[in-house]
Amino acid sequence: MDMTPTQSATAVSDVLRRLTVVFTDFEQRLSATPLIRRLTRGRFTDADYRAFLIGLRQQVKDGALWMSRAASNINDDQLELRSKLMRHAVTEHRDFRLLEANYVAVGGALAEIRDAEKNIGSEALSAWMFHEASKPDPYGLLGAMWIIEGLGNIKAGEWGRLVQQRLDLPDEAVSFLLYHGENDAEHMAEFEQMLGLVLPDEAVARRIVRTAEVTARLYALQIEEMTA
Repeated sequence: MDMTPTQSATAVSDVLRRLTVVFTDFEQRLSATPLIRRLTRGRFTDADYRAFLIGLRQQVKDGALWMSRAASNINDDQLELRSKLMRHAVTEHRDFRLLEANYVAVGGALAEIRDAEKNIGSEALSAWMFHEASKPDPYGLLGAMWIIEGLGNIKAGEWGRLVQQRLDLPDEAVSFLLYHGENDAEHMAEFEQMLGLVLPDEAVARRIVRTAEVTARLYALQIEEMTA
């Protein structure tokens, strides 16, 4: 069924409201993890930051890969959405190199971050993302993108500045966090455009919200498992 612009805009607003509730719970879970508690309470160390960078590097490297897989599984009726996902994957496919550079800048060896295993949360998150991306028309992954891009937009800059203050680091040691804090707002605007391409469809809306809920829980577990 063809949708009118009004129907689409109303459906997007409703899904964004539901996703905001999910993200608020996600923020609370993150703030309770040991690593983020140490950061916000002034007990963060160089070793904590290196553990954080190691944990993020594996997940960020996978990000462009699952987005590319998701794009390849979108039908020909949604070429615009496919194109947006592919462009997004290209934009971010080298971001893990920033994490490697930050790790070296804070005293780590490049081989350590490249050879490190995923923690339990990262393993679960990666498996979930690739599982969802492998489905036909994996529109639910828009909910996962809301969580991940929202984290960059809302928390990355704040965390980057805190890390910089706590550890007295130069910009080049926190470039990943500062970059995403400055640039992910644009990605969130693009996300709303992608929502408009698949809504209104209540089944799709429910899947987007549910995927956001699972992604948020697994992402929080990833942070929880980051230990120095």
